[in-house]
Amino acid sequence: MSIDNKISPTHPTLLLWLIVGWVGFLLVPWYGIEDGFFSFDWLSDGYPWDPDYAPALFLLLQGKKMWLAVVIPFIFIPLFALRRDKSDPLFGKILIICGALGFGLLLAQGFIIGLKGWQFGWLEQLLGPLGDRQFGMGYGALMMASAFLFMFTQGLAARGAVNGDVFVVSSIGFVITIVAIFVFFPIINMLLSAFISEDKTYSGSVFIENITDKRLWSLSCVTGGTKCGAAWNSLVLAILVGASTTALGLAFALIVTRTNFRYKKLLRAMSVLPIITPPFVIGLAIILLFGLSGTFTVYFSELFGFQPTRWVYGMPGILIAQILAFTPIAFLVMIGVVEGVSPSMEEAAQTLRANKWETFVTVSLPLMRPGIANAFLLGFIESMADFGNPLVLGGNFDVLSTEIFFAIAGAQFDQARAASIALVLLFFTLGAFYAQSFWLGKKSYPTMTGKGDSGVHPQLPMRVSLPVIAIVGLWTAFTILIYSMIFYGSFVELWGVNNNLTVKHYLTAFSLKLTENGVLWTGSAWDSFWTTLKIAGISAPLTAAVGLITAYLLTRQNFAGKNAFEFGTMLSFAIPGTVIGVSYILAFNVPPIELTGTGIILVVSFIFRNMPVGVRAGIASMSQLDKSLDESSLTLGANSWQTFISIILPLLKPAILAALVYSFVRAMTAISAVIFLVSAEYNMATSYIIGRVENNDYGLAIAYSTTLIAVMLLVVGIMQFIVGRTNIGRRLGQSRTNV
Repeated sequence: MSIDNKISPTHPTLLLWLIVGWVGFLLVPWYGIEDGFFSFDWLSDGYPWDPDYAPALFLLLQGKKMWLAVVIPFIFIPLFALRRDKSDPLFGKILIICGALGFGLLLAQGFIIGLKGWQFGWLEQLLGPLGDRQFGMGYGALMMASAFLFMFTQGLAARGAVNGDVFVVSSIGFVITIVAIFVFFPIINMLLSAFISEDKTYSGSVFIENITDKRLWSLSCVTGGTKCGAAWNSLVLAILVGASTTALGLAFALIVTRTNFRYKKLLRAMSVLPIITPPFVIGLAIILLFGLSGTFTVYFSELFGFQPTRWVYGMPGILIAQILAFTPIAFLVMIGVVEGVSPSMEEAAQTLRANKWETFVTVSLPLMRPGIANAFLLGFIESMADFGNPLVLGGNFDVLSTEIFFAIAGAQFDQARAASIALVLLFFTLGAFYAQSFWLGKKSYPTMTGKGDSGVHPQLPMRVSLPVIAIVGLWTAFTILIYSMIFYGSFVELWGVNNNLTVKHYLTAFSLKLTENGVLWTGSAWDSFWTTLKIAGISAPLTAAVGLITAYLLTRQNFAGKNAFEFGTMLSFAIPGTVIGVSYILAFNVPPIELTGTGIILVVSFIFRNMPVGVRAGIASMSQLDKSLDESSLTLGANSWQTFISIILPLLKPAILAALVYSFVRAMTAISAVIFLVSAEYNMATSYIIGRVENNDYGLAIAYSTTLIAVMLLVVGIMQFIVGRTNIGRRLGQSRTNV
């Protein structure tokens, strides 16, 4: 292709990012706006000359923030690349150098110059007092940083990285960057405190002392003592929860897809109920049923004449609560995998004279291994990171997440101990991650190809269906009992003490008045309710998008550092929410990224806390999509972006639904990280509910929780209707859709 004096029409993406970078530098405020990221009052408040709202160019024209000038050459030089062909080696070199240096310098000046000038004493000694300062980055800095990042990835693609695929290289660069900023940076910032002694100096002995604490590793309960260490307690509990939730999730998925059970829709709804409930509400219901003065405990003690005990406090109670809470996660992962097993492969086994039992054991079950492994991993990690249930039901049974919380929230405020325990927890979850990889091995599990599949899934064999239906029936009955108690408790004066029926709790929380000026929301819970709904609604689709793109990269692309990339995407899920909350406060309370007290920090924390579910669900589903689908699309002239949108995504409806549902409801019911991140302006529902519980206003807390459950059921139903289902093969009463 010849090179002329015109801008090459083959670089529209580069031109777009150059425009974004220049707009960020010339037209929009460089630093963060005090009124919030989504406030645009600055347009009428002294813009563009007011230093609080000025773009970088206008700051430089006033002789302020002169260090911003260093990035100008690197947004200007790439204009020359527009005149060159992509195959020209200089094209890639220009973009790589300008993108890397521009992004690096932008980041460096953000970290070395803060609210008090130089952030490091040696710089002040070397260069003298700065005489100026800077605040957190805003629109302008974000736009220019994005421009530099995608210039860099385009340069890498031009130089042949990942077969020169711009979409793939840009996606990898984007995910790595946001994970580094919002996962690694705050966690590393937090974990560095594991080595900080009382005199604020770094000391390895402090870390060793905390990491070898007998309270973590004691085995006295095995040798006749009363308590085992929190590390062993957490490990045993997580294994039990992972195995139990995976088995139950598989049982639910099999009943829904492989039986003629009449109430499948009811089972789907019941399986989702526990995940849309604030965890301490389930814990409270369990206490009032099975506690020392619980309904069942009193009834059976009087019936059989035994002395009531506190058996529910400790591992039994936590285990019951976590199985209730986390089984839906396993179900949401398993349903897509079970539906994705090719009916033709199962029919082929039966054609070769295998009975239903042999087909299930030798064909169906082995093809479900990715889902089983991912469901167990998620259950294991969720149990390890859970904070609400152990706090309510733990008693003398110590686990790592509560140990971290008390180290941070207690009077001692021992960040070194909290960070050290977090490392232990990370070691366990990393071990589970590699155990899962070892079990799956390098086997291939694709069952869906580009050919039409006209098979029908066989019914479960009797020896499987009967115990599965019995187990699911018992679990469902117990779930109904728990939620009946919760619903009943929202209408009584004081649950367990004064059982007179009343609706005052709902009126206090959600009363409203119709006035001449419209609806007046007079209830005390409305502010937190609307804030929670808005934050969850924003974070859910973003979480699903990032998670599924990451899953696509992990399953469909090979690139250097792929294992480290996957570990990074799972890291935030492995760290307790309490640590995430505190690390976000420490990392984002000062420049260059100031987010504390804003709604953005809540959205960001939810995205990266819940993203791994979208990743694991996407990986489990994509493992069954034959790569020939991608190859056929690329052969027909589509690029990777078109293939991902037109071919891959339509086949991932179960994974999309899993990511959307999970991220939305977890944002609505999250506790541990939210406690540290809420502010007066952005107060979340769970924070409000905990405040009511602390004031012993249980009726109002349960009424609010019941309302949240109803709202989330409605939203989940809407999501399922919008996303739809993936139909593979023949379905009775439905038209066939060939994939």
